[in-house]
Amino acid sequence: MDMEAQRYVWDGAIPLQIHLHESDVATLPAPPPALILAPRIGYLPLLASHLKSHFSSALPPRLDTIWFEYKGLPLKWYIPTGVLFDLLCAEPERPWNLTVHFTGYPVNILIPCEGEDSVKWSFINSLKEAAYIINGNCKNVMNMSQPDQVELWRSVLNGNLEPYRRVSTKLKLGTVGDEYAAKLNLSGETDFSGQVKAGRVPVRLYVWSVSEDFEDLEDAPQIDSWDKVSYINRPVEIQGGEGGRCFTLHDAVKSLLPEYFLDKSLSNEESLTVGDEHEQRVSSEDASSDRKAEEEVENSSEHITSCYQHDDAEIKLVRIQGIQPKLEIPFSWVANNLMNPEHFLHICVYLKVPQANTMS
Repeated sequence: MDMEAQRYVWDGAIPLQIHLHESDVATLPAPPPALILAPRIGYLPLLASHLKSHFSSALPPRLDTIWFEYKGLPLKWYIPTGVLFDLLCAEPERPWNLTVHFTGYPVNILIPCEGEDSVKWSFINSLKEAAYIINGNCKNVMNMSQPDQVELWRSVLNGNLEPYRRVSTKLKLGTVGDEYAAKLNLSGETDFSGQVKAGRVPVRLYVWSVSEDFEDLEDAPQIDSWDKVSYINRPVEIQGGEGGRCFTLHDAVKSLLPEYFLDKSLSNEESLTVGDEHEQRVSSEDASSDRKAEEEVENSSEHITSCYQHDDAEIKLVRIQGIQPKLEIPFSWVANNLMNPEHFLHICVYLKVPQANTMS
């Protein structure tokens, strides 16, 4: 992974303006919002101690689990903050105005979160899953020493890249060979043809489908329900080849969405994997059991058939780490340089589809 690109990912931050929900205001006047520069690679529940301190004078005596919402939509705590922002703000909103709650946890929408411990084990289990996808096993992650595990998590928690690199190199999670040769052709365009080693890239794809068209991002409709977002959790297979056309980001997105793009050369014989809330249920017991952790990784690769089929979809936007890369960029470069610390590549895609026809 290129050091400059990795530094870009780790230094990425989102200015947040967090308001205390009126139902949690126990004393008047209501406190001013909290202004926080939140790391893109971080998770919202990790802001709890700062927010409790900021709003302490106004909070009720009995507090529940902390949770956040954006324009009425409860935010899933196990999705990195930067990914939530890229997905929910078609037109980037700065500062990002969120509402925090300390009571009334929406158990019908969000899976339970018991603070930093839940976030930590969600991260570790995702790392195990990524290792299984890349290497066919997750032994290096499961066999991490306790000091290394602590240092790895603390490096993510505090945004310290150097200790993270020290520990992560021991896990041997190099993703794909990035051996293409970028050449400038006579037309002035960059030619990325060349050889790329085969590899499996852990990907989490968040697809928001809309039927109405829009030219400007500020006119994009608001996501007001998680039912409108498809969560696809499966690897992308990069096929090696010599002298042929480079496997691009566009190819990767289309291969993950065969029911939207009926391209025989790119479609996979397997059905896509649609992520389920059960894949995100984590606990310290699960993480301490090597066999159970490996079973979770295996189960997350099971395939189910999508119930929607479209043959005329248009990609309106692809966003990764806050940028909108060209679809023609080599996917190997994207995978090697824009992944999150748990070695997953999170891709947000906005799709325009004519209509959603439910298949019987």
